[in-house]
Amino acid sequence: MYIAMNRFRIAIGREADFEQIWRTRDSQLAEVPGFVEFRLLKGPSDDAATLYASHTVWESSAAFDEWRNSENFKKAHAGARAPAGTYLGHPQFEGFDVVL
Repeated sequence: MYIAMNRFRIAIGREADFEQIWRTRDSQLAEVPGFVEFRLLKGPSDDAATLYASHTVWESSAAFDEWRNSENFKKAHAGARAPAGTYLGHPQFEGFDVVL
């Protein structure tokens, strides 16, 4: 198993915009070989931002890599634009091989 996560710092007051993008996007994940599960996680806030993480579970890191290089990936991310000022910096990717 492999877990792929992206951390997002979302500007205070833009959380609803960010969540709506994820609720309405055509992720294409259900059709991808090796995909197991998706969650969007909402974390703590500070004076500037709220932390979010996208969390996907895959059968293997190879399955995740195939997704990232697929047409489905391009389609899923094509309409994921947020209003200016929503993101505070670029997402931070973290990938994990499941040990236990």
